[in-house]
Amino acid sequence: MAKKVCTTKLKRELKAFNASPPAHIPAVSVNEANILEWHFLFEGPPDSPFLGGFYVGKLIFPADYPFAPPSISLLTPSGRFKPGSKICMSMSDFHPESWNPSWSVATILVGLLSFMMEDGVAFGTIATSEAEKKQLAAESRDWILRQPKAPCPFAISG
Repeated sequence: MAKKVCTTKLKRELKAFNASPPAHIPAVSVNEANILEWHFLFEGPPDSPFLGGFYVGKLIFPADYPFAPPSISLLTPSGRFKPGSKICMSMSDFHPESWNPSWSVATILVGLLSFMMEDGVAFGTIATSEAEKKQLAAESRDWILRQPKAPCPFAISG
């Protein structure tokens, strides 16, 4: 069960995110039954092998957020992250010692998108060629359309 501070902060962040989503991160969706579970949608940035791709991921916040970091995973095959695997980065629950309570959902997602553009190795990352990433980007819309609404709440036209 989320603490009141957590719930209040997440509601405020949802409102702020929806008012001004970061570039290439057009949407988030919050589980109505559990405010600690969020899904997000990335659009592949220009000048990257992800161009044209759409990627769904998940944030799971701890009950004591913002004083502890969320777990982060990307669900859509991307060629950068192992689908459904937790991702190790400084803004995730792999590194609570580097967590900053002033970071927001938008900050976390911008950081993840930046990490997606790099080639660094960490838990949850995979190594693929640029051609493989481009192929997965081309297939990503169909992957999303095949998913049940529960793990993939975003409506993406075909």
